Amino acid sequence: MKKVHIISHSHWDREWYMDYEQHHMLLIELIDDLIQLFKDDPEYKSFHLDGQTIILDDYLQVRPENTEIIKKLVRQGKLKVGPFYILQDDFLTTSESNARNMLLGEIDSKKWTEDYVKLGYFPDTFGNMGQTPQMMKQIGIDTAAFGRGVKPTGFGNQVFDNDKYSSNFSEMHWEGPDKSKVLGVLFANWYSNGKEIPVDKNEAKIYWDKKINDVDKYASTNQLLFLNGSDHQPVQKDLTLAIKVANELYPDIEFVHSDFNTYIKELKSKLPDNLNTITGELTSQETDGWTTLANTASSRIYLKQENVKASKMLEEVAEPLAVFASELGLEYPKDQLDYAWKTLMQNHPHDSICGCSVDEVHQEMMTRFSKSEGVAEYVANRSISKLEQSIDTKQLGEDGNSKPFIIFNTGSSPKSGLTEIEVAYDKVLFTQSHQSAPDTFTKLDSNQENNFSVFDKNGQEIPIFNVSTRVGFSFELPKNSFRESYMNKFVKFSINVKEMKSYSWETYKLSLNKSKLRKIDHNLAISKNKIENDKLKIQINYDGSLNVLNKATNENFENLLIFEDSGDLGNEYVFREPLNDKRISTKNVEADITILENNSEFVKIKVAHRMNVPVSMNERLSEEQRSHTDYRQRKAGRSKEKKILIVTSILSLTKESSVIDIKTEFNNQMMDHRLQVLINTNKKVDKHYADSIYEVVERQNKVSNKWKNPENPQHTHAFVNVHDKKGGVTVSNIGLNEYEVTQLGEQIKVTLLRSIGELGDWGYFPTPDAQCLGIQSVSYAIDFHNNDEFYESLHRAFSRQIPFRTVISSYHSGVNPSTKSFVNINNSRVKITALKKSQASNENILRFYNLDSENQNYELSGTNKKTTDSNILEEHLGETQEMNLTGYEIKTLLI
Repeated sequence: MKKVHIISHSHWDREWYMDYEQHHMLLIELIDDLIQLFKDDPEYKSFHLDGQTIILDDYLQVRPENTEIIKKLVRQGKLKVGPFYILQDDFLTTSESNARNMLLGEIDSKKWTEDYVKLGYFPDTFGNMGQTPQMMKQIGIDTAAFGRGVKPTGFGNQVFDNDKYSSNFSEMHWEGPDKSKVLGVLFANWYSNGKEIPVDKNEAKIYWDKKINDVDKYASTNQLLFLNGSDHQPVQKDLTLAIKVANELYPDIEFVHSDFNTYIKELKSKLPDNLNTITGELTSQETDGWTTLANTASSRIYLKQENVKASKMLEEVAEPLAVFASELGLEYPKDQLDYAWKTLMQNHPHDSICGCSVDEVHQEMMTRFSKSEGVAEYVANRSISKLEQSIDTKQLGEDGNSKPFIIFNTGSSPKSGLTEIEVAYDKVLFTQSHQSAPDTFTKLDSNQENNFSVFDKNGQEIPIFNVSTRVGFSFELPKNSFRESYMNKFVKFSINVKEMKSYSWETYKLSLNKSKLRKIDHNLAISKNKIENDKLKIQINYDGSLNVLNKATNENFENLLIFEDSGDLGNEYVFREPLNDKRISTKNVEADITILENNSEFVKIKVAHRMNVPVSMNERLSEEQRSHTDYRQRKAGRSKEKKILIVTSILSLTKESSVIDIKTEFNNQMMDHRLQVLINTNKKVDKHYADSIYEVVERQNKVSNKWKNPENPQHTHAFVNVHDKKGGVTVSNIGLNEYEVTQLGEQIKVTLLRSIGELGDWGYFPTPDAQCLGIQSVSYAIDFHNNDEFYESLHRAFSRQIPFRTVISSYHSGVNPSTKSFVNINNSRVKITALKKSQASNENILRFYNLDSENQNYELSGTNKKTTDSNILEEHLGETQEMNLTGYEIKTLLI
């Protein structure tokens, strides 16, 4: 006998086609209606709160007087909560953001009930991450439900074993790269297939005949799933009557008002043995390619850049520094960090971080980013102040003519490279009640001394460059007294920092002494067109493109760094190039090339391109948008009016580095277009590698034969890599999440800007802010590696996203040495993602994962404490027996 499970819900996008508060007010009405419905209709069983506990936070923010009512309804099983804090996008949020969403969601769920929903719920994520099965297993969940990524074929259609993106059934096994498996449930008829069920018998017969047939096509059992709701769907108040009518019409089918825990339990008892197994990330590769929604990775790139900054400030600055400081007795600010994490994660739903909402939504997101960063900055400064006091700076040799300073690599990967440092060399206290500030300023400003030098802990002088001074205001907020105001003499300079281990610091001193270093005549730039260092030989061509010789492999790479502009008549979800569009390229167009800085340690060269770009699409696009013409059917072309777009890139290279660091800036005054940078790889391979959630994911360059979209956009976080047995190229980025690799692997394309004017989807919503007019600045790098340095190049990409942090010190003794690495893993195939305190104890949490498919042994240095195995929920799983990782394993240790 068939059983129809009807689960009531409302898919709750907190913000999307209206701003947050308008959606918020609708939520208040929805929960109010539910409270009344549960009171009036005892047969109305339950309502699924969309897998996100924040819904109740949002409701009680306005209706705090209903807290006890909500608690009672949750404990009675009528309001179904959990397991996540929020429904966040998978691919555009960091590994740790995904883990914290699960961790904080579980904590919040248990505040309401122990009987929360045990389901990995991903109804509308724009593709699903490959490590979902492993992450679900770690939080005690063995079933995931999702709406995208897999193509259902129906029982009569064959699915080949090597087709990981299709399934005969809506139920399947889902296997992650580490071989973890969960049951996967695809919403093959979407999460609205049971909305607005009729109570009229004639209408109900027509409704159910079609609906049951549609679900039967893909169901592997007689347990049929119908989701009674959709986006912001009001509760169906006559549902119990509609179910009663259905049972009368179909005596051979049982219709029940169900919930996910009940449905999953009964589904598992009926599953057949011939379910398909799908593997890894689910990105709709067996479709025509138009609706993967991967182009949201390039919508409003400014959001992605800010997300990297805010995420890394929490993950790899504030939390590690707070752990260091807690070892010295400073209280770990768990509540403050949780607040910052939740504020950040409120920007992570797909319609938010994907940049596919109305302008008002994304304006508020920038405020949330700022709030989260502000908390992280406060925690970092508070912690680093405590640390600075504990570091023994007297080891450098105290003298009255110098000032110690400490450089921190707070990141989880080794880091080296050029950094700019500003030290307050002279500091004078003044108070607002006195008129001493102008005199103090004048006195400090009149001292034009510029003879400075820098020494490391061994007394060896370090070359510094670009020395300048200024006088400026600063303040301090003592713990137990009123604020203090200062005038400072600041000294700014650049230094090429040699490789520092993860979570480490180095102490230096700035001395008011003339440098004793001999002048070195060998500058890295031989001319404005030729650069050579220990690793690379670079020719800058007349059009600004690069020819590079990798000395380690003796490989030549030609015509790197070409910019290409194309029209875009799509929307925030999808890029669509106009028919017969002629792309505008910098290839063979002369560029202006200027040496900015050139010495023995580093070189900076400016390359300026002039691109003659149409100002927008023509007027037909506006008509097609307003008439809601499908983006695939649009005929608009680019405007005949053009403007000059000046694209300026600063190329930086240090003495020992294999990495060309690039910062590109331009003032975008054009609309409806896309700008990409093209980087040739000198390779012909069929696959490439990219940074995904707890995974270096291997992706095929060629698309399915079902693919119709001329583009093949993909997601990344920190890098994309193409290599063969000899070596390869790693292109890293900061907030440039969209790329494409051509089918033979010979070129990597990274999107620097996508400028569009409408939301898209189900109506016409203009989004002028999404045109991203004004000055844009993006950062990326090209790293050349040999075959043995593949994983090291990935760590260099990771480390680019976390800047060095410097603190000014004084001469004093301390319990910590002048140089230290707090904790380090000795295997480059292992990547740390978290160093924090446990939510439930004073133990330190260290989380890391295997970048490789092969088993890896590792050692921890910097700590001699006992370690206990744990998981994403930070539970004790027993004392660590062996320091090894299976392929792609995610490991959490309690220390």
